[in-house]
Amino acid sequence: MNKKDIHLFFERLQADNPEPKGELFYTNPFTLLIAVLLSAQATDIGVNKATPALFEAADTPAAMLNLGEDTVRGYIKTIGLFNSKAKNIIKTCRILVEEYDGIVPQTRDDLVRLPGVGRKTANVVLNMAFGQPTIAVDTHLFRVSNRTGMAPGKTPDEVEAKLEKKIPDMFKYHAHHWLILHGRYICVARKPKCPECPVSDLCKFKQRTASDA
Repeated sequence: MNKKDIHLFFERLQADNPEPKGELFYTNPFTLLIAVLLSAQATDIGVNKATPALFEAADTPAAMLNLGEDTVRGYIKTIGLFNSKAKNIIKTCRILVEEYDGIVPQTRDDLVRLPGVGRKTANVVLNMAFGQPTIAVDTHLFRVSNRTGMAPGKTPDEVEAKLEKKIPDMFKYHAHHWLILHGRYICVARKPKCPECPVSDLCKFKQRTASDA
């Protein structure tokens, strides 16, 4: 996909959804961090069913630490990998309290030091909580970037690096939300909804879905 097509791609997604939002429930940078940590290998819908009660009980690192691992586990037991995630949440909260005065750091290097926090999670937090124009490559971004030909790559890091270079600066802040939502609802994994796609003429995907019939 060339530079002109990429600009048109995001121009159309912007026209359809000028202010895209993430679908995870959160109330502050800390609860966003925990929600994104919990969303690994889980759906946003599943995470959102568990987190309101958890965040009502504890919405700061100190409060979460006071709950303890067993109590946190009870709140998130419906989410995949809840045992390891409960451990990581408590470890993360301890680091935040002891080393960051209970404040979520605003750099990627600091965030990825936290247990259970990888580059993708860090990028989501930096974007949604702190307004940084990061690109968080999840399964949807990876699929859309490869399928459309916008930023083909064999690894999330490779795709992220290409997207950083190719996406025009004016679209970078919202780019990962547009791509996530496009992959979640239009450019789906099994049967992409090509007839409904606002950017199908720009896409390089050869196995187009002709119709829903």
